[in-house]
Amino acid sequence: MDRLREMEMFVRVVESGSFSAAARDFGMGQPAVSKTIAALEDRLGVRLLVRSTRRLSPTEAGMAFYERALRAITETNEAEAAAHGAAAKLEGRLRILAPVTFTRLHVIPKLGEFLDAHPRLRLELVMDDRMVDLLAENIDAGLRTGVLSDSALPARKLAQSDRLVVASPDYLARRGVPKNPADLLKHDAIVYGQGVGGQEWIFHRGTSEKSVNLKPRLMLSAAEGVREAVLNGQGFAISSRWMFAPEIASGAVVSVLQEWSLPPMDLWVIYPSGRLSTAKARAFVQWFEGIIGPYARNV
Repeated sequence: MDRLREMEMFVRVVESGSFSAAARDFGMGQPAVSKTIAALEDRLGVRLLVRSTRRLSPTEAGMAFYERALRAITETNEAEAAAHGAAAKLEGRLRILAPVTFTRLHVIPKLGEFLDAHPRLRLELVMDDRMVDLLAENIDAGLRTGVLSDSALPARKLAQSDRLVVASPDYLARRGVPKNPADLLKHDAIVYGQGVGGQEWIFHRGTSEKSVNLKPRLMLSAAEGVREAVLNGQGFAISSRWMFAPEIASGAVVSVLQEWSLPPMDLWVIYPSGRLSTAKARAFVQWFEGIIGPYARNV
């Protein structure tokens, strides 16, 4: 086995914390990965990994080797891309993390453009609303909405969306249209349990400011559930324009209290800490910025 492949395998074992996870990534058996790392330790004459209760962890020497190996792998890949220049073809696996509803509405319908432009690339789109350990899951880049909870992650703000109070016409016909933020307390609030902002919202209109602490009638842990509840007339929700863009355009959902504004929703790209972004990840982000432009406020 060549040295670069050996280093790549060791890096994945450290990042995933297990031989079996690395084996899945490399399409080989767990014993083969374990044997490779053991041979690497014998060759270097130092122990690189220790097994704790649940996962493998690098020793001090192992962490030093991991950091140098990661840098060597990244620099090798970037050197090859630079040598090929404009003629370079992106290939191999690219793993992108993205929120479920946003991705279903705004990424997947246009994803064919990106795949057609890079026929040798194998894209794995990990759709998850939760915060995920990017290193452990071997994620190249992630899209994240809202406030970032981990300030240590390399990140860049890509766009912003208005936040709106939305409800179906049927619901508003039954319950009436709220005239000011305080009226929302008389209505059925549908709250996204993982969303930033939660139940308390501050509305602005000119120099006026009003704080409303919603009492949710229905709380859901997935944005898809919030969408379905609103579309089926079960109440109102406070949401980014992104989340209901097709329905707002068709009139299936309407925005109320439009003279009042709410804090915007931010959209970020995040990268694994300690890694340089790859050419594949940068190409995806550049393509994504092009397709999200029409739906985004300037940042």
